[in-house]
Amino acid sequence: MSKQLDAAWRSITARWRRAHGAAQDSVTTESTSAGADWRVLLAALPDAAVVLDPASRVLDANRPFLELYPDVQIGAPLSRWLRNPDLFQAIEAGTESGQPEVVTLLHRLPVERRIAARAIRLDGRDMSNMPGGAPFMLITFRDLTEQDKLAQMREDFIANASHELRTPLASLRGFIETLQGPARDDAAARERFLALMAGQAARMTRLIDDLLSLSRVEMRAHVMPRGRIDLNEVASHVVETLRPVADAAHAEITLALASGKAGVRGDHDELVQVLTNLMQNAFIYGGTGVNVRVEVTKLPAEHGRPERVRLSVSDNGPGIAKEHLPRLTER
Repeated sequence: MSKQLDAAWRSITARWRRAHGAAQDSVTTESTSAGADWRVLLAALPDAAVVLDPASRVLDANRPFLELYPDVQIGAPLSRWLRNPDLFQAIEAGTESGQPEVVTLLHRLPVERRIAARAIRLDGRDMSNMPGGAPFMLITFRDLTEQDKLAQMREDFIANASHELRTPLASLRGFIETLQGPARDDAAARERFLALMAGQAARMTRLIDDLLSLSRVEMRAHVMPRGRIDLNEVASHVVETLRPVADAAHAEITLALASGKAGVRGDHDELVQVLTNLMQNAFIYGGTGVNVRVEVTKLPAEHGRPERVRLSVSDNGPGIAKEHLPRLTER
């Protein structure tokens, strides 16, 4: 984990101290009120977090921690549930040095998970209702399992794409050598090989576009789109573009648009790519004669939520087998 969590916690505890004064000088009522404040701050931390007293008993924990370790009980020693020597060595080292200590935990049951734990010492001045100013420990936990899985999927995708690029490249080299040699003066062979070369070049272009698309998505994963687009226009554009593909697959397309404009915040090119991929999958897996329905629907404002727009793609094909669904988004 980054150092941002340290800075965030120390910043909020510093603000707390300025607001409430020295902990040991507070009267009981002030101490109780301030204690409630640090619990609010603990609850606001995005990562799973627990505060331990000097005996390593659980003083308090936030919701993400209790979801990660549902059996842990407030007031009991943390070691009753987490029996990891590295974790408690990090807690001891952090208590003595006052510096954050980081350790990685590997849980194998009920499923394998990799957890990054960070131990941060909290002195008595950080929390008003801690007796005697003894050091307490804030332990944060971040589940890295999904992050590791995504990294592995990305590596697999790049490896697969690199492997697939070799085939069209080898074909192109073979065609070029043939045109430079035996078929140099054969007009019919030249036309046939040029058509094959164009097909292989198009295949490489698609693979490279996929790689670039992956890179763009990763770079802009947390950037809110600024532009506004009309989903009716996006749907109409993609449907018209793919009609020749549908004809070749003996598929039918039904397009149902919302009334007026269906404006949303988004990236035009990326939404075109998403809809194109969904429709092409429907042609591929729907079978001969499949009917693909593309529908744009306006959803009214309700339950405090603003008006929304739904874009859906459905077909009457057999679908994808249930056992393959977990791997649907992998490359």
